[in-house]
Amino acid sequence: MLADSIAVLDFETTGLSPTQQARATEIGVVIVEGGQIVARYQSLMNSGAWVPPFIEQLTGISNAMLRTAPPAAQVMAEVADFVGERPLLAHNASFDQKFWDAELALIRRKRVQPFACSLLLARRLLPMAPSHKLGNLNRWAGLPDTGKAHRALADAEMAANLVSFMAALLRERHGIAEVSHQLLCTLQRVPTAKLSQALHKLREQSC
Repeated sequence: MLADSIAVLDFETTGLSPTQQARATEIGVVIVEGGQIVARYQSLMNSGAWVPPFIEQLTGISNAMLRTAPPAAQVMAEVADFVGERPLLAHNASFDQKFWDAELALIRRKRVQPFACSLLLARRLLPMAPSHKLGNLNRWAGLPDTGKAHRALADAEMAANLVSFMAALLRERHGIAEVSHQLLCTLQRVPTAKLSQALHKLREQSC
């Protein structure tokens, strides 16, 4: 389990980047404490942006669904309050971080906490996995089926289960007594070739 309370989030969006005028269409967040999901937040969000057909096919989120969804500004205010200042984690966090920061900026709020990335961590800690896509990793690791992939809450729960799995691996296989969000952020920046050396150093520090 992780030593601190963290928020694991996932966005569904109209495209790849806010810099290309893409907007969020759905957000899911789970709070993880002691290796368990203790709270959830999920909402569609209406920004007025158009959902391209291929995105609708991928996510199942249609323009008609968004017309009756709460405004994006309302959703972001609610979810920012829900998360508070907890450290954040996402799978392929560079994607979700861009949307989190951009959508927060539109309501004149700013992120204060760091992001960890379960994709970067999995590439280092689970190199033997045949794929590092979130759904494939969860199936390979035998983790629970959380529902439809490419829906925000299901993907957030998958990422939360995956990080708990990797935290257990760090404790049981690598002897790291306390796995914190800060430690995850440190490990995701370590070159793969130097990982065992970094883990050895962390193990000595935790003894």
